[in-house]
Parts: sequence; C-alpha cells; structure tokens
Amino acid sequence: MKNRLRELRGEHGWSQQALADRLDVSRQTVNALETGKYDPSLPLAFRIARLFGQPIEAIFDDEVEG
Repeated sequence: MKNRLRELRGEHGWSQQALADRLDVSRQTVNALETGKYDPSLPLAFRIARLFGQPIEAIFDDEVEG
C-alpha cells in the first residue's frame, strides 16, 4: 500500500523514532510502513490520520498499480 508517511513526517521535522513515539510503535514499524513492507492495522491507520489531522484516504492509497 502506498502512503505519504515519509512526506508528512518530513513536513513536521520528525525522525522515524519521533513518529514512532507519538504512535506508540517501534521505529522499525514506522520504517516498514514508509517502505510499504507493512500495512497498518485499522486502529493504527486511524491514529496516524488523527496525528496528522487528515483523513485516512489522504495518507494511504490502496489502489493497485497496473
């Protein structure tokens, strides 16, 4: 799943660890999310959306490229 996490994190000047701390996940989880190796659970997706003040659909793109 494509997402804008790295971009949004950069806009806030946060490291992966700083974002992980705010989301109560590991830095490795943030890295896996940003690289598309891991799709967030629905509760985590909602926490991310709330943190950045955006709808989930503005952060995560579930469309398959083809």
